[in-house]
Formats: sequence, structure tokens, C-alpha cells
Amino acid sequence: MKKLRNWAFLIVIILLTISAGYWYHLNQKSSPTTPVRHERVMKKEVNLVAIGDSLTYGQGDESKNGGYVGIIKQKIKQRYHTQVNTVNYGVSGDRSDQILDRINKQKKIRNDIKHADVITMTVGGNDLMQTLQKEIAENQQDEITSAVNKAGQTYQQKLVRLFTVIRRQNHQAPIFVVSIYNPVYAYFANVTVISRSVAQWNKITEQTVSQTDNTYFVDINHLMSYGQYKTSKQRQQLIDEDQKNGSNTLNQKQVIAIQKHDKKNLNQYISPEDNFHPNHKGYEAIAKKLFASMKKHNAWLYQTKRSSKH
Repeated sequence: MKKLRNWAFLIVIILLTISAGYWYHLNQKSSPTTPVRHERVMKKEVNLVAIGDSLTYGQGDESKNGGYVGIIKQKIKQRYHTQVNTVNYGVSGDRSDQILDRINKQKKIRNDIKHADVITMTVGGNDLMQTLQKEIAENQQDEITSAVNKAGQTYQQKLVRLFTVIRRQNHQAPIFVVSIYNPVYAYFANVTVISRSVAQWNKITEQTVSQTDNTYFVDINHLMSYGQYKTSKQRQQLIDEDQKNGSNTLNQKQVIAIQKHDKKNLNQYISPEDNFHPNHKGYEAIAKKLFASMKKHNAWLYQTKRSSKH
């Protein structure tokens, strides 16, 4: 009897051992001991596509290195030690609708946008200039402001279409949109109509950018408009000088005269080539502001990889 109980006990032990082994086998299949995780890895190569007008093209840059685009390329390489490929689709004089038209018509632009890790853009300056050139020649400040507000509604619609087409090609790459500025502020600090118009235009761009996923507004207005006149005291001196000279109004003839004066510019960031576009120092200042935003919103620099935790 005692021997029988020993055998029964042994059989129970064997069955429990087999059951435990079977349970462990099933558990190993359903719950791996090596969990999968995702980690961000810096890209070895970054594709930057620049789209826009003369500020993207680099008009006025005496170094002939592509304005802010060439500078940004070097900044990325020096800081992150990664390969940077840039394509510059800036065309002087292009309005927002003309930029869109080029994208729609040129397969190469669409293909480059599709494979871009990051997109930069300058847009809006020529849209505003189209309105101001007409209104300054014919109307007073209140009428100019009214015309700019009306034109701004059309501009916003064009901007939405432009962003929509870009996002259709690439829904992931962050887009950095650079603002416009007042290139003749230093000569007409006492005339507020252009500065107000620029501010209104930038507000429209910023609002539209805020409604577009993964798109960021880079404000260079005061940086470029004021130039070296960084304090309110320095700007007040400009206003006082304008008042002494009787510069209370602005007309197209005055602006053209400034653009033809190719010796120097009162603003250290503006090229004397046309007294309108940035010089190399100006493009460096723009690139610095742009790069600060790119470093803050840096998803363009990384890719996500699966890795195993040992």
C-alpha cells in the first residue's frame, strides 16, 4: 500500500512538471523575452528643397552662393555632420500663384518635393508688391490699406492651394515659411503704410501656416526691415530725420529712385545692387533665424527604426 502511494505521488509530480513545461512553452510564444522598441536615429543624408521667389533664389547675394539656402546647407553639415542635398527652386519675381503653377507643370519639382526631408519657402512679397505698386501711384494711405486687405483675401486662397499641392506630394516633411519685410523702411521710417501692409501680409501668411500640419512661420520682418536700427531710440532718430526732410508721403517715383542708387544702402542687411533684396550679411541673418526654427522642430533630421532591447 505504501509503495502504491509512492507511485501515485511520483506520477502526480511528473504530470505537474509536464504541465509547467507546456505552459512555459506557450507563454514564450505569446510574450517574447526580447521586446521590440522604436528609436530615433539621425539620418546620414538629408534632402532639402527650397521653393519660392527671389529670396530663395538668392538675389542680391554678392557671394553668389544661393542666399540663405547655401548658408543653411553649411549650418546643417557643420552642426550635425550629415550629408545635405539641396535643390533651389527660387525664381525672382514669382508670386504665390506662379510658384504653384511651376509645381503643377514641372514633374521634377514634384518629384523632389516628394523625396524631401525638409522644405523651405519664401512667398508673398511679389503678391503684395503687385498691389502696392498700383495703389501707391494712385491713392492715399487709407485707400491703400483697404486695397491691401482686399488683396490679402485672394492671397490667402492662393496660399492654401499652394500648401495643399505640396502636401499632396509630401505629407511628412516640415515646411518652414519665411516672412516678408519692408526693404525701404530706413528711407521712409515716417511713412507707415508699407510697414502696416507688410505686417498685415505676414499675419495672413502666419494664420495660413498655423492651419497647415507640420508647417512653421519664420518671422524676419523686424530683423530685416530695421537692420542695424535695433532700438526704439535709433528708429525714432530715423523718423525725426524724415520729418525734417518732409518725407510724410511715399510715391512710386521715390521708390524707383532708391532702387537705382547703387552705391550703398542705409540698411546694412540690404544689397546696394537694387536696394531691395538682402546682401550676403542679410541672408546670413535670415539663415540664422530659419535655422533656429529648424533646430526647434527637428523631425526632418531623424528617422524611426525598430530595435531590440537586450
